[in-house]
Amino acid sequence: MRRGVLAAAPLLPGVIAFGLLYGVMARQVGFSPWEALAMSLIVHAGSAQFVALGLWDAAGPVAIIMTTLVINLRHLLMGASIAPHLRGLPTAWKALLALWMSDETYALALAAYEQGRGSRWFFLGANLSFYVTWALSGLLGALLGAAIPDPSRYGLDLIFPLAFLGLLVVFLQNRIDVTVALASGGLALLGALLLPGSWYVILAGLLGAGLGLLLEEGERMWRHS
Repeated sequence: MRRGVLAAAPLLPGVIAFGLLYGVMARQVGFSPWEALAMSLIVHAGSAQFVALGLWDAAGPVAIIMTTLVINLRHLLMGASIAPHLRGLPTAWKALLALWMSDETYALALAAYEQGRGSRWFFLGANLSFYVTWALSGLLGALLGAAIPDPSRYGLDLIFPLAFLGLLVVFLQNRIDVTVALASGGLALLGALLLPGSWYVILAGLLGAGLGLLLEEGERMWRHS
C-alpha cells in the first residue's frame, strides 16, 4: 500500500491544481464548500464533475446524468483490461478497487501488474491517494474561492498528459503494441475533430483494441502456418 501511495505522489500536484479549480467552479454555480466536498466524495470523477458544473444551470438532471455517463464509459474499457490481474480476489475487493479507480490510478496499477510488482494493496494505496487529495483540494478551492488562479497559466494542465505518455512507454513491448498505440492516438485526434462530445474516446479505444486483436491473431496464424 505504501508503494502505491509513493507511486501516485508525483501525479498529486496535478490533482491538487485541478481540485482547486473544481472547488472554485463549484462555488460559482452555487455550491457550498461542503456540497462541493460531497460531490467529490460521492462522484470522484474529475471530468464528470467539471461537465456537471458546466451544465448545472442550463440542463436538467437527466441530461447531466446521461452526459457524464458517456464521458465515463471509458471505465468499462479500463476495467476490462485490468480485470485479468484481479482474478481470484473476493467480490468486495473488486468493488472497492473499482469504486475509487481513476484514469491515473488505473495506469499506475496496470503498469505495476505488468512489471510483476502489482497487488491489491498497491492499487488501493494509489486509489486512496487520489481520492483523498481530490476531495480535500476541491474543498480548499471552494473555501478560497476566486483567490485560486487558473492552473493552466503555470502549465500544470500538462501534468496528466505527460504522465500518461510516460506510463504508456511501459506497455510498448513489441511492434503490435506500438502500432496499436499510434493508431489509437491518431483515431482519437481525428475523432476529437469530427465528433461531438467525448464519444471519440470510446470509439478510439474500441477500434484500437480491435486492431490489436486482429494483429495478434494474424501474427499467431503466421507463426503456425
